[in-house]
Amino acid sequence: MEVLCEVANCVYNLEGEKCGASEISIISEVGKTASSQQETDCQTFEPQEN
Repeated sequence: MEVLCEVANCVYNLEGEKCGASEISIISEVGKTASSQQETDCQTFEPQEN
């Protein structure tokens, strides 16, 4: 499955805005059930070093 990501400064962001992480962890900011995208968060994100 292809996962798209537009966060340009993530170490896992590959050409074409594709996530190259072997595992992806998404959490809800509001408990077990989210009702919007704003209530979720990608825990796999790691910033690139400059």
